[in-house]
Amino acid sequence: MSEFLKFAFEILSKIVYNLAACAVAFVRLFITGWVEYFLIFRTYFPTLDLVGKVLSVLLVLLLIAIPIVMIVILVRRAILHHQLKTDKSDNAALYREIGRPNKQVLQLMDEKNSILALKVNAMGETERIPYVGASALTDDQIPTVENVTSPEAAAAGMAAAAAARVATAAVAAGALGEEAATRAAEGQSIEGAAVPGAAALAGAPVVNAVLSENKKGVEHRFPKLTLVDEKYANYQVPAYDNEITLEDFVEGYRLFAASQMHLYYTPEIVRRFVAGMAASKLLILEGISGTGKTSLPYSFSRYMENPATIVSVQPSYRDRTEILGYFNEFSKRFNETEFLRALYEANYREDPTLIVLDEMNLARIEYYFAEMLSVLEMPSKDEWVLDLVPTEWPGDPKKLEGGKIHVSDATWFVGTANNDDSTFTITDKVYDRAMPIELNERADAFECEPHPHCDITAAHLQYLFAKAKVDYPISEELLEKMQKLDNYLITRFKLSFGNRIMKQMNDFIPVYVACGGSEVGGMDYIVARKVLKKFESMNVSFVRDEITGLINYLDKTFGSAEMQDSKNYLRRIQNLY
Repeated sequence: MSEFLKFAFEILSKIVYNLAACAVAFVRLFITGWVEYFLIFRTYFPTLDLVGKVLSVLLVLLLIAIPIVMIVILVRRAILHHQLKTDKSDNAALYREIGRPNKQVLQLMDEKNSILALKVNAMGETERIPYVGASALTDDQIPTVENVTSPEAAAAGMAAAAAARVATAAVAAGALGEEAATRAAEGQSIEGAAVPGAAALAGAPVVNAVLSENKKGVEHRFPKLTLVDEKYANYQVPAYDNEITLEDFVEGYRLFAASQMHLYYTPEIVRRFVAGMAASKLLILEGISGTGKTSLPYSFSRYMENPATIVSVQPSYRDRTEILGYFNEFSKRFNETEFLRALYEANYREDPTLIVLDEMNLARIEYYFAEMLSVLEMPSKDEWVLDLVPTEWPGDPKKLEGGKIHVSDATWFVGTANNDDSTFTITDKVYDRAMPIELNERADAFECEPHPHCDITAAHLQYLFAKAKVDYPISEELLEKMQKLDNYLITRFKLSFGNRIMKQMNDFIPVYVACGGSEVGGMDYIVARKVLKKFESMNVSFVRDEITGLINYLDKTFGSAEMQDSKNYLRRIQNLY
């Protein structure tokens, strides 16, 4: 035991000695050491040249400033602490004072909800209470229990309930006959079920009004989607053309657009659009105003007899609710959008569905379209689902499964974009997933005979895309040149095609060739729009100096007559910078 006490005394004394040494060192550092510092300064100062004297004075001033700043900080903190303690309150008390009004607001909101619940019970289920939202906090008169449970409110509720029962009686008249309906209105039993009497409280006009509301589907929380179900209840599938080739499909659209809609596009633009559909579910049409960016997908959808839904993007779009809508917890209704309706209707149709996001870069695409971009990246089409509501309710639309909507594989999203001061720059995240198509010039008008529509299923169109990959595979020679270009870009510019771009290239080029183009032309377009586009975000002077060498490399590898899109784009970037 004595050895342990000796050990404990020695180690604790050593710790105390070290702590005392630290305290002494701290005092010598900031308090008593200034005499030594000053003596050192006086010793060296006369021997220094002019520059050395200036630097030595600055060093001494810096050393003096450090403890002064520390002292000022400590004094300020002490004063602040003293002020907080003056009225015997601390931060916790201040937080409680701040939190008390917030609790009162929450209590008022709970009281308001209770009042509205009482009003619902008084008025019955047939009448909906409009959403009041923030107006409950700004109205001059706050609702109370008395003015929502008054005799007048109760009478209104009884009248509404009576109207509902009369409506039930009217429905029974159609299903069970006039006698059974009369008994139901008078409160008599129908197969053992007692119905309260209400015939004396409302007449036929009330019945007709209630029935009219029921026909409108007000009992459903998805009224627009329910109307889509009714629309396709007796839908007649048209006779589809499953013999058409891609080249005939492209040329047929040009003739249809020119003869039926007086819209003119070059064969190159149309084949890029169709090949873009094979490479991505999202296409971005860019170019100057008036070149037909919105008209192209609209007329294309009319050609397939499935008119596109055009959604005008607003600058206020911030999240997915702007395009998909949201569930109103108060009214128990889903605020549907035209985008959601078109997305739902595509599950009923076999032909391709185009949804156009007009002026899509007026807001940030990666904000309001982020979830859709992620869903379309899923490898399995079964995973292309979006959550709308957490649970399923009776009466929900038929194509909703557990509150989720399926994104049909027959759906393509087409965005139009202008590049001006009123729009946002489209980020690489969006460009990598989309297929950009530039429309910077208008085609010349031409005369042709009227050309009919083309009814084609999305399954057959995708079959033609897959068939093109078999009939027109990318040649080994072009693959070798692509690899050389990839190595050159990695070495000189730290750029690479990437796996996603390579996949899009393998999907785009064969369809582009099947539509009447060349495989070098297809690769040229992908390189110019998907790879060289990244030059715009690189160092300006570096790009300008290296572009000439890249143009010469393209001439040497592919020939001076090929890769014109890429070389024209590089020259435009070079002149711009």
